[in-house]
Amino acid sequence: MIGLQMDWQGQKLAEHLMQVMLVCFAVVAFITGYVLGSFQMMMLIYAAGVVLTSLLTVPNWPFFNRQALKWLDPSEAEKHPKPQPAVSGPKKKTAKK
Repeated sequence: MIGLQMDWQGQKLAEHLMQVMLVCFAVVAFITGYVLGSFQMMMLIYAAGVVLTSLLTVPNWPFFNRQALKWLDPSEAEKHPKPQPAVSGPKKKTAKK
């Protein structure tokens, strides 16, 4: 099942791309709607931007999987020691006044 999920860098890229595209479409839609004096045109342009942004950022496109994590096989993972919780040193007691 390798390659079926978006990697961490791909998620970051998809989120950044989504934010930039939605803001750009919002600005273009507002300016166009203002110049034409048409609220309907503004909403249509922004709706088209939302659809285009969704088509680009929601599916798991290959360019979102360029830095996939490499997982160990279960047999290989048994050979490596498991991480232990950090042991903190003795706590200092504060004098009560």
